[in-house]
Amino acid sequence: MNNRHWTQSYGSVPAEIDPDRYRSVNELLDGAMRHFADKPAFHANGQTLTYADVDLQSTDFAAYLQHVVGVRKGDRVAVMLPNVLSFPVTFVGITKVGAIQVNVNPQYTARELEHQLNDAGARVIVVCNGSTSTLAEVIGKTSVTTVITVGLGDCGKVAIPGPAVDASLRGSITLPAALEAGGTLQLTPVSISGDDVLFLQYTGGTTGLSKGAVLSHRNLIANIEQFKAFSPKVLRVGEEVIVTAIPLYHVLALMVNFLSYFSIGAENWLVINPRDVGALIDVLEAARPTVFIGVNTLYAGLAAHPRMIDVDWSRLRLSAGGGAAVLATTSARWKQVAGSFIRQGYGLSESPIVSFNPDYIVEFNSTAGLPLPSTDIKLLDEDDVEVNIGEAGEICIKGPQVMGGYWENPEANAKSFTSDGYFRTGDVGVFDRKGFLKIVDRKKDMVVVSGFKVYPNEVEAVATTFPGVAECACVGIPDEKTGEAVKLFVVKAPAVEIDEAALIAHCRAGMAGYKVPKFIGFVDALPKSSVGKIMRREMRNLT
Repeated sequence: MNNRHWTQSYGSVPAEIDPDRYRSVNELLDGAMRHFADKPAFHANGQTLTYADVDLQSTDFAAYLQHVVGVRKGDRVAVMLPNVLSFPVTFVGITKVGAIQVNVNPQYTARELEHQLNDAGARVIVVCNGSTSTLAEVIGKTSVTTVITVGLGDCGKVAIPGPAVDASLRGSITLPAALEAGGTLQLTPVSISGDDVLFLQYTGGTTGLSKGAVLSHRNLIANIEQFKAFSPKVLRVGEEVIVTAIPLYHVLALMVNFLSYFSIGAENWLVINPRDVGALIDVLEAARPTVFIGVNTLYAGLAAHPRMIDVDWSRLRLSAGGGAAVLATTSARWKQVAGSFIRQGYGLSESPIVSFNPDYIVEFNSTAGLPLPSTDIKLLDEDDVEVNIGEAGEICIKGPQVMGGYWENPEANAKSFTSDGYFRTGDVGVFDRKGFLKIVDRKKDMVVVSGFKVYPNEVEAVATTFPGVAECACVGIPDEKTGEAVKLFVVKAPAVEIDEAALIAHCRAGMAGYKVPKFIGFVDALPKSSVGKIMRREMRNLT
């Protein structure tokens, strides 16, 4: 049945892209750094790096890795950094020696960090000073032999006060010292092809230990070309200004904010802590961005902030949403303050962007858009039979942007791909007749009430339209009569009281009875990941 019916809605978008347009991400980066040498590439903490600065410092770092540390092509280098200037310098340096970057969340616990370092077999880690105490706890149980520490102002011209390196971590070297040493050495060029691995992108570990998605240079080149084919109006060479509030260790920010926009000479403003909404608004005021990318919770928090009226949004051409479903209410509130609806897409660690709403879409449509060029999607039922248009099924994808598999994990790979090579995402979606994909929910988050399937996203979308509901999320809890019941956790807007019975009545008016929350719990905040996704698995502990 899979005839890629969505291509009828492509308009001027090509149905296929060339995933081998560049031999490697290195070739793409090198071209940008030469062509835009004098342009500002990154701003962070009041400091700026030009494209030439990134080239020079990354070459020094690469020479240090190569000649002092002994890093060779294919070696894994862990990077545990927030959005600071050192991130792009470190990453480009790692690519220049042909090594594999292992992206690590700086907020990881010692247990999570130990697993990831050992799973990847990393001998080298680049770590922010603030995370060195966590590293110190586990380094003796890992294969790490080289630790390069990073301060907040490193790679800029002025030191910035910040955390010190944990005193119990012995034998580390600072990034400035590594750059200085590398500056005296000559980098030996390394031949890189599209098949070489670029990233180990670890999953969130929502169903046990996290797994490393193996992303090649070709995967990333393909995805960049797919995104450019879909969105030429917001990828103007040398003209775009993007604010990066999503962490760069997250695959969406890596692929879109960094690589795609770096390749066209964009000016990128890095935000170290998007939870500090005041500081984020300071950056938005200074940057006057043409592009902003976030998750639903980030947009909702910003839209409710009184200082948003101070931001000049006259240049904004794209507000993109991903990472989790964007609610219609959030897009409407965002459009009121920023003048732009949220253009939604869909992707995951194993395939950075799968679908997106193309340029010609001019209003929020509650879908994740059309599958990208050169991408196939099948929606499968529990028996692996493809469902009809309009029916829900697990999203299974194939395309040049899809990972080759999980790092050294044949058991997970066997479970994660269909017999004909489609990756099983674990997400449930529905296609409409024009080919637009609506994300229903995660399979594992589905609640079954008396045998009926309830998707939390639908319940939450209805509940957020009730006055005074700032945020909400629901989970299934055990119930003697119905097997599971829906419990809704609600964060109230400031200085607002919500009548529980009225909220339940509002939900009953908007959806079938079995979907209506049986229980309401009011909380001060919802548990969220570092990217801003609501973590339903942790909410089950609140029940």
